Amino acid sequence: MGLFPLLSCFSINDPGENRLLGTTTFNILEELCTHFSLEEIKSAVRNIKKPSVIGEDSFGVVYKGYLKKGATTVAIKWFRKGSLSGLSESQLKNEVLFLCQLHHPNIMPLIGFCIERDHPHLILVHEYMLNGALSDHLHPKSNHKVDPLPWKRRLQICIGVARGLHYLHTGGKCSVIHNFFKTCYILLDQIWEPKISGLLLSKRGSIDVANSSLVARNHDTFAYCDPEYLATGILTVKSNVFSFGVVLLEVVSAKQGKDLFLERNRLMNDEPKYSLELQTEKIVDPFIKSRIAPDCWKAFVDITERCLHKQGMERPNMGEVEMQLELALQLQEEAET
Repeated sequence: MGLFPLLSCFSINDPGENRLLGTTTFNILEELCTHFSLEEIKSAVRNIKKPSVIGEDSFGVVYKGYLKKGATTVAIKWFRKGSLSGLSESQLKNEVLFLCQLHHPNIMPLIGFCIERDHPHLILVHEYMLNGALSDHLHPKSNHKVDPLPWKRRLQICIGVARGLHYLHTGGKCSVIHNFFKTCYILLDQIWEPKISGLLLSKRGSIDVANSSLVARNHDTFAYCDPEYLATGILTVKSNVFSFGVVLLEVVSAKQGKDLFLERNRLMNDEPKYSLELQTEKIVDPFIKSRIAPDCWKAFVDITERCLHKQGMERPNMGEVEMQLELALQLQEEAET
């Protein structure tokens, strides 16, 4: 998709640079996306006392809202007070400016933001994703009935996510590493095209093929954690590859990431000849099990196993993952015809 604009990789560690950026960032932001007032946000949510909640994570709550007198439906991420503590107003603006410059079909686009001095919250306004999060379809709540996703659709979603991650890793001057990658941050639009979200506190750094690593701030879900990250505290693009491998297992099994983690550890301890293929055959979602073509299955399991390799250097890059998943889809379509 080409290079990010010149401003796509800010350093937020230099106080002098922060002061300089603080004088210009707001004007640049308003050129790239809309700055909403707090009153406009409240009006978009309509009834702020009893808003429509469509998502929630450790950072805040996502509300369904309406702009242009109800003509445009949006998702409004309202960050909790203190969830972004440690970041100054100018640093938050730099983070939002970074999000404004990400342009890819599989990255969640940012419509606007709200940052006010007398209001302690950051608010982001995104496009509304009609089909919710991938996690909603893999692990539906008991009071929310959804039809299981067909196998080909699951593959197509995985391919779109791989394209988005590949863009983040290699599409610009800086590699971008998702800090919290999991299925609840994969959102689906009206035609089931996936959009990667949750990038506000992603890690950025110069691309270095030999050693593209950054020190992580944190990682909120243990089941998706790269073993090397746990050992060293260093987050790399290959950490995202590992997390994506867990997502692939989740997609084919419809099991929670934490359950997959526990099952994998149990099998590795109990089975002298443990293999990921053995585990996957035991946990594959019954709804799709008979629908997966053998050659497609082999290609899918192979790339999943490589993504989950303990050593980051042995994992493929996301471009290779994307190509292998496209091959799996091609093999599935050939078998069906």
